[in-house]
Amino acid sequence: MRLDDFIAGKKSIGIAGHVRPDGDCAGSTLAVYNYIKTYYPDIEVSAYLEPIPNIYKFLPRSEELKLASEYVDEVHDLFIALDCSGPSRLGDADELFRSARETLCIDHHINEGSFADHDFIFPEASSTCELVADTIDHDRITKEIAECIYTGMVTDTGVFQYECTHRSTMELAGELMEKGIDYPMIVDRVFFEKSFEQNKITGVALLNSKLYADGRILGSYVTREEMEKYNALPKHMEGIGSMLRSTKGVELAVLLYPLADGRIKGSSRSAKTFDCAAFASRHGGGGHVRAAGFSFDGGDIEKLLDEVCVEAAAIMEDN
Repeated sequence: MRLDDFIAGKKSIGIAGHVRPDGDCAGSTLAVYNYIKTYYPDIEVSAYLEPIPNIYKFLPRSEELKLASEYVDEVHDLFIALDCSGPSRLGDADELFRSARETLCIDHHINEGSFADHDFIFPEASSTCELVADTIDHDRITKEIAECIYTGMVTDTGVFQYECTHRSTMELAGELMEKGIDYPMIVDRVFFEKSFEQNKITGVALLNSKLYADGRILGSYVTREEMEKYNALPKHMEGIGSMLRSTKGVELAVLLYPLADGRIKGSSRSAKTFDCAAFASRHGGGGHVRAAGFSFDGGDIEKLLDEVCVEAAAIMEDN
């Protein structure tokens, strides 16, 4: 598939990714946005995302991202959904997607089913950003586009350590590095640099953690009161699950924490055998085999953690 074939002849294009954007979502959205802005300056293009975490605000043109809720009357010739397994994951941008004259989905999740006019979906790919790179001539990847793509790739591969990392992933990463990107800075910003609030709330999560399934599962939670005490927001929870999973002997890590709307967010990370995506789907969520998310409408967070981890332990036992 060539992205240029869909862009050519269009006057207006909209782009969006999933709610609560992560690195691959922000990176792929901004990669396509920068590509169109660079090579198709006459096209009216808009990129819609919920506010992205501060760690991704170094990405080129991130300050131009729009809130879909403020542009509900826009009708685009083409709308591109990125890193999104279904229309429900588009949030407020779903209305813009449905009103577009033509739609395209580029994604590497196991999808809810075809929901676009055209699909470029490969669940085995490392990231949506790698798929975006596959749709364009690599000679046309500028330094700015490369920064966006590299960010999404290192995010969804855990800096190239997850099983979704393939030879093609590493070869593409090498090409992007040769574009002149500051790849050490990107890795440091995305994975290692933490705010004071993040470090504080990480400590709380570590103190609240406990083992299940003879040490193969490590579960933890953070309460609303604890988040308020340390001025922590849901975005500050990023990376804690992976830290918990790195504990010796742990196959699965589960972290629960409250969202602003009263729901409780669940985040799961596994090492080699546990299918996080399949487990998350049991609770209305989804994601990747080694990293997935889900949510509950509410409840006693510590009790919910026990229930989730006991359920996961039973699945491990059956397998």
